[in-house]
Amino acid sequence: MSACVPTRTAHPTHTERVHQSHSPPQAPRRRFRIESADVSASISVFLIALPLSLGIALATGAPLQAGLVAAAVGGTVAGRVGGSPLQVSGPAAGLTVVTADLIHRYGWRTTCAITVLAGLAQLGLGCLRVARTALAVSPAIVHGMLAGIGITIAVAQLHVVLGGTPQSSVLDNLRALPAQLARLQPAAVVVSLLTLTLLLLWPRIPGRAGRLLQKVPAALVAVTGATAIASLTGLTVPKVDLPSWSSHALAGLPDGPVLGLAAAVLTTTLVCSVQSLLGAVAVDKLIASRPGLLGSRAPRLGRSDLDRELLGQGAANIVSGALGGLPVAGVAVRSSANVRAGAVSRNSTMLHGVLVVVAALLMVPILDLIPLASLAALVMAVGIQMVSLHHIRTVTRHREVLVYAVTTLGVVCLGVLEGVLIGVAVAVAVALHRLTRTRITHHEKEGVHHVHVRGQLTFLAVPRLSRTLHLVPQHTHVVVELDGSFMDHAAYEALQDWQKAHTAHGGTAELTGRRPRTGLDPTPDARTGAGDGAEADGGMWPAPPGLEPARAGDVPIADCRCRPWTPWRNHHCEVPQPTTATTGPPKTAAPSNRTGTTGTTGTTGTTGTTDAACTSSTRSTSGTSGTSGTSGTRSMPGSTSTSAWADSAPATAAGPAQAADRADLTGPAHPAHPADATGAVGSAEASPPAGAGEPAHRKETGKTAETNGHAESAAPRLEAAQTLEPSGHQLVRGISAFQRNTAPLVRGELARLAREGQRPTQLFLTCADSRLVTSMITSSGPGDLFVVRNVGNLVPPPGDESGDDSVAAAIEYAVDILEVRSITVCGHSGCGAMQALLNAEPGEARTPLRRWLRHGLPSLERSADDDRPRARLAGRAPADEVEQLCLTNVVQQLEHLRAHESVARALRNGVLELHGLYFHVGEAQTYLLTEATGSGGNGGDGGVFDHVGMVEASA
Repeated sequence: MSACVPTRTAHPTHTERVHQSHSPPQAPRRRFRIESADVSASISVFLIALPLSLGIALATGAPLQAGLVAAAVGGTVAGRVGGSPLQVSGPAAGLTVVTADLIHRYGWRTTCAITVLAGLAQLGLGCLRVARTALAVSPAIVHGMLAGIGITIAVAQLHVVLGGTPQSSVLDNLRALPAQLARLQPAAVVVSLLTLTLLLLWPRIPGRAGRLLQKVPAALVAVTGATAIASLTGLTVPKVDLPSWSSHALAGLPDGPVLGLAAAVLTTTLVCSVQSLLGAVAVDKLIASRPGLLGSRAPRLGRSDLDRELLGQGAANIVSGALGGLPVAGVAVRSSANVRAGAVSRNSTMLHGVLVVVAALLMVPILDLIPLASLAALVMAVGIQMVSLHHIRTVTRHREVLVYAVTTLGVVCLGVLEGVLIGVAVAVAVALHRLTRTRITHHEKEGVHHVHVRGQLTFLAVPRLSRTLHLVPQHTHVVVELDGSFMDHAAYEALQDWQKAHTAHGGTAELTGRRPRTGLDPTPDARTGAGDGAEADGGMWPAPPGLEPARAGDVPIADCRCRPWTPWRNHHCEVPQPTTATTGPPKTAAPSNRTGTTGTTGTTGTTGTTDAACTSSTRSTSGTSGTSGTSGTRSMPGSTSTSAWADSAPATAAGPAQAADRADLTGPAHPAHPADATGAVGSAEASPPAGAGEPAHRKETGKTAETNGHAESAAPRLEAAQTLEPSGHQLVRGISAFQRNTAPLVRGELARLAREGQRPTQLFLTCADSRLVTSMITSSGPGDLFVVRNVGNLVPPPGDESGDDSVAAAIEYAVDILEVRSITVCGHSGCGAMQALLNAEPGEARTPLRRWLRHGLPSLERSADDDRPRARLAGRAPADEVEQLCLTNVVQQLEHLRAHESVARALRNGVLELHGLYFHVGEAQTYLLTEATGSGGNGGDGGVFDHVGMVEASA
C-alpha cells in the first residue's frame, strides 16, 4: 500500500536527516539511568521482603541468613536474567513446606545442594522451551496446592505464635495443639496479636491520612510496631539471632538415597517453576490493568518471556543454593507491590536485592531486636491468605471443586508432590467423565418431538441415542438439538441412518447445533447457500456430506446457535427461499440515482434471494449481465440498509473479503457513470476498501445523494425491497432465535443486573454506523459499557447555541451518576459523516443532518491546518484525506469532551481517564490513541494511533 510513509515526514516544515551512503547512521548512546519510580518501588518492595524473608526462613527451620541470601539473589540474579521484568523473586511461602521437609530429612547443607540441582533442572527446561506447558496444569490443582501449603504453614506457625515449637507434619501439629494451648506463653501471644492487629487494620485506615499511611507496607508496620512494644515494655520473648556471616553454612555434597534426592529435586523444580511462571502471567495482568500504562513508557514493559523467566529462576536457584540460601521463586506479594508502586523496569527488582544486601550487612543489630513470634504471626497470616475464597468460588463455579479439595487434602496429609500427583489424576478422571457423559432427553411440545443431546456425542452414547430416537413415533416432525463440541463418525452414521428411516415413513427431521449447515438429508450434494463463511467460521459441529434439509422447501434449517459469550464469527445462517420469476416492463435507473439497481435492462428479470437467519437487517447488492436483467440479491449479516444516512454516505472501508464476495454475487462492479457507484438498497457495496489504493473516480462524490437523495431513492428502494423477505419476518426470526438459544444462557446474569442495577465501568461514545459492533470489538457483555451512538461520533461543546443536550446529558449521567472510570471516543474508517464534511459546499440546505454535522467543523479545520501536527497511524500514513479526518475527529472530540464540566471535574480528581480508538473496518483492526496533544491542543503531537495488539495493555 502506498501509505507506508509516515505523515509527518511529508510535512513541509519538517526536514529529514540524510546520511551519506558510506557512513552508516550512528547508534544513539545508551546511558544507564534509574527512574525515580523504580527507586521508590524498590524501597517499598524491600520493606516487605525484609521481614517476610526472615519469617519464611524461620518457618522452614533454616538459618535466618538463608532468607536474606535468597531475597538478595532473587532480586539481583532473577531480576536481571528473568523474562518478567517486574516480577520479584525470593524465598516464597509456597516453598516453605517443601524446604522444611528437606531440612528435616537431609539437613541444611544437602538441602542447599538440592536447590542447586533444581536450578540446573530449571535451566534445562528453559533451554527446551517448555515453559508454556506448565500453564496446562489445571488452575484447580495449582490453587489446591497453594491452599494446602497455606494450611500447613498456618498450622505450624500457630505453635510459634503460642510460644511453642512446631512439629514436622500437619497431623502432628494438630495433635499437639491442645497441649500447646495448655502451656502457651503470654508474652509471645501478646506480640503475635499486636502484629496481626496492625497487619489487619493498617490497610483499612480511612480518609486522606489513610491513603498516605498506606504507602508504608503493612508487614513492615506490623513487625516494627511489635518490636517497639516488646522492647519498650521489656517483654521476654525469643528474638532473631543472626550469627556472624563468617560461620554461615554453604552448600555441601548431596548425602542420601538417590531416589529420595531425585524426588526432592523434582518436587523443588516443580513448585519453583509453576509458582514462578504463574506469577509471571499474573504480573502481566497487573501491568495491563495499571492506570497510566498506555503512556510513553508502555513499550518498555513487554509481555513476559516465560522460557527466559525459567532460565532466570534456574540461575537464581543455582547461586542461592551455592551461597547457602533458600530456594527462589516468584513471590506474588512482592511482585504485586512492585507493580502497584509504579515500577517501570527491572531496575526496581534489582535495586531491591541490593538493598537487602545492604541491610544484611549493616542492620544486623536492628534485626536482632525482632521477636520470633512477630515473624511467625506474619508468616501465618500469609499462609491463611493462600487459602483464597475467590479461588474456591471460581473452582466451584467451574465444577472443579473436587479436584481442588483432593489436591488440598493430599498436600496437607501426604506432601506437595504426592498431593499434586493425586490432583492431576483426579483432574484427568473428571475430564474423561465429562467427555463420556452425554445427557439425552426427549419431550413433546405442540405435536413436535424434541430430542436434546447435551455433551460430546461419541460411540459410547450411540446406544442411548438410538434408544431415544426409536421412541419417537413415525409420521411426526422431530427436532434433534445437539448441544456439544464434538460428534464422531459412529454417532453421525447413527443419526443419518435414523433420519433416512424416519423420512421414509413420512416423517420430517431437523437437526440444530452450532454449525449452520447441519440438517439431515440423504442427498449429499444439496447446499443451503451458507457460503464459505460457514465452512471457516470455526464452529463446533462437523458438517459431513449428507447432513442437509430433510425435505427441500418444507423444513428450513434451524437458526444457528452461536455462543453468546464468544467472539462473533460473521456466520452465514441462511434459509433457502424459493426462486421466483417476474415479468414486467424494463426498469432503468436514473443517472443520478445512487440507491437503485444498477441499470438493468431487458424484459425479463429473475431474482434469487438468500436471507440471513441470524440477523435482523440485510444489505443487498445487484449487478448487470448483458441485457437479461438478472439480479442476484444476497443479504450480508451484521449490516443495515434502512438508514437514509447510510444511503447518502456509503461505507468505503469494506474489507477485501467482502469485495470478493460482492464480485461473485453481483457481476461487474464498474458502473458506466460515477454516480451509479453503489449497489441496491442504500449501500456502497461496490466501492473498494478504504486505503487499498482505489481510483478517485470510484469514491463517493455526488452532491445529489447527500442532499436530495432521500426523496429520489425512495421508489427504487421500495422496488428492491420487494425482492427481500419482509423485514418483520427477519426481526421475528431473530428474536425467536434469541429467546430459544441465548436467553436461557444469559437470563441469570440479566436477572442479577436487574436486581443490582447497572454499574458500567466505561462510557463508549461511537458512530451509529452498523458495521461498528461495540460489544464485538470490546469483547464486552451486558452491564459493561454505557454506549452513546450518533452520526460521526461527535461530542458537541457545552454551552451556548452549539450545545447538544442529548450527548451532554449522557456524559453527565455516566460521569456523575454511574461514576464510570473511563470514557472512550471511537471513530472508524470510511465514516460517512466525515465524507459529507469533506464534500460539503457552501449554500447547501440546512437539513437536520447538516445542522448536526456542524459539530464536526472544528475537526475539519484542524485536519486542514498545516501548521498543527496531524493525527496519524503508527507505521503508516492515513490512506486518504477521509481517513485523516476520521483520525483527527477522534482527537478533536476528546478536546470537546474535556470542556464538559463533569468530565473536567472528574479529571482533576483523578477518577476518570479518556481514551481514543480508531476501528478500521476492512482490516478488523483497532488502533489506540497512545499520544495526544496537550490541553487545548497547543503543542505536542497530533495524536498517534497504535495497533492494540502491539500495546502491552492488551495482554
